[in-house]
Amino acid sequence: MAHQEDFPFAYRGAVYVPDKDFVFTVSNQFTPPGTDIKSIAISQMARKPDGSWTRQEVAADVRMASGAINYDDGILFCAQGDHKDAGGLIHMEGNFPYRTRTLLNNYYGRPFNSIKELAIHSDGSIWFTDPVYGYEQGIRPAPQLPNQVYRFDPKNGDVRVMADAFGRPSGICFSPDEEICYISDTDCINGNGQIDFSKPATIYAYDVEERRQTKWLLNRRVFAMADVGVPDGIACDMSANVYAACADGLSVWSSGGIFLSKVILPSGIANFCFGKDGEIFLLNGKKFWVLNINDSVRGALLERRGINTDLDDSGSE
Repeated sequence: MAHQEDFPFAYRGAVYVPDKDFVFTVSNQFTPPGTDIKSIAISQMARKPDGSWTRQEVAADVRMASGAINYDDGILFCAQGDHKDAGGLIHMEGNFPYRTRTLLNNYYGRPFNSIKELAIHSDGSIWFTDPVYGYEQGIRPAPQLPNQVYRFDPKNGDVRVMADAFGRPSGICFSPDEEICYISDTDCINGNGQIDFSKPATIYAYDVEERRQTKWLLNRRVFAMADVGVPDGIACDMSANVYAACADGLSVWSSGGIFLSKVILPSGIANFCFGKDGEIFLLNGKKFWVLNINDSVRGALLERRGINTDLDDSGSE
């Protein structure tokens, strides 16, 4: 365990910035003293030369942040929004004063439900999940859209529904060759905390195909089901293995859906991201873990996009 606090600072986000050796995290919801309005905090975790970590809150205008990813020399956040602000895809600059700009905040005039997780394709498009958790947790108005997965092209402003028929779509990632898109459905857990084991806790796989000069998701199939809790955040390594944050820790499947291994942690993990080669950061709410494994294991997200993670132990290139 690298860092622990009484405050749930490490719940979502998990974005590694190699050139600075930072990890950005997003807290769980909390109610600040003197108010009854829920809030979320963004934190910057910095590794010191001795290997210890420090946390500094980042004052960025991102309403109820959730998932996040490296994007355009900064961080792209899923902003769930609140009862006043519809949220959307919000880019935050990587340095102080952390200015923000909105890339997308509606589907042809209809506000998104509460955008949760996202992935970036090599063509520059942004893919994201939009479940109803915000409404169920009391931070968003009643939904005006189904539980769906979208693709947004910043180059021309096109936004499309790519997949539906989900209870509550959550994690999303691409295989290293981008031929497969994985999307998790965490429908068995309601936003109010109720659990219904008869509903999905499942990762689905889709073929990503080019037809008529645009991308499509085809051939939906069950890839894997979490044996404990739900497969929340998901990601691939460069060997095409699929990792998922589950209620008892980090689970790993082969590209063929065969269960390979599990790293068990007390109270499980909510999200994670790959760091340097052989390194994974695990978020456990009030705990921030650094998992060291074989150096041959490399995360596909940064590798596919040509972001160098080859740093020495001091955090310098």
